Amino acid sequence: LELLGVTREFFVGRSVIVPLFALVAFGLFGALDDYLSVRPRKNGVRGLLAREQFPIQFIIAGIIAAVLYFGPPELNSVAVPTIRERIVIGPLWLPIAILVIVAMVNAVNLTDGLDGLAGTTSAVAYSAYGVIAVLQGQGFLGTFCFTMVGAILAFLWFNAFPADMFMGGTGSVALGGTLGTVALMTGQWLLLPIIGVIFVAEAGSVMLQVLYFKRTHGKRLFKMSPLHNHFVLIGWSEMHISQRFWLVSILGAMFGITLALL
Repeated sequence: LELLGVTREFFVGRSVIVPLFALVAFGLFGALDDYLSVRPRKNGVRGLLAREQFPIQFIIAGIIAAVLYFGPPELNSVAVPTIRERIVIGPLWLPIAILVIVAMVNAVNLTDGLDGLAGTTSAVAYSAYGVIAVLQGQGFLGTFCFTMVGAILAFLWFNAFPADMFMGGTGSVALGGTLGTVALMTGQWLLLPIIGVIFVAEAGSVMLQVLYFKRTHGKRLFKMSPLHNHFVLIGWSEMHISQRFWLVSILGAMFGITLALL
């Protein structure tokens, strides 16, 4: 019990320890995948296979969810727009939290396909959750979010089209896992499909493409998935896609913040 008390006061109360852990842990995981993509194993396999990736993702997400679950109730609850009090959903929160984090890891990773795309949309999402955290009185978490925005903007200076630097899995996996963690800590994780509308659209396009392909025995819903590749193939330039997706993400963030205030 004493150890649990320390966990609540230090690891969760400080607000930055948990998202920092998410950033480092998922960053190292992404770096391993990138390393194996460049330096394939003896059997010729490049990167981590799906059956290797998902267990690691679930383990990291499980650790984060467990720490938050045994923290203050406001960090393991859900805020619903127009309902004043947060809803504590008990043990069911744990599997939901794990799925949220893993989903965001893969959604942001899928978005990282064009110069500046994952960076700009991530900066917008972190800005939105930074505002929400500050309005909730979570100053440490808000500071962390805006620090992330600053770091992303510095990276975008070199990642803007035509890019001189690429984030790879090291960046996209870390950004996704940390964003999911931040969303859970604010209790506003139901707003992720709105604030992270581009991430959801990218991941959703992949799932729809696979489902449609199987149901129609070979037909495709999109020319190519994830969604940004579809627009590339219909003639949009990389810059147009990145800028328009960024504008949509700003609208989603504005709408999400508005809902969080209700």
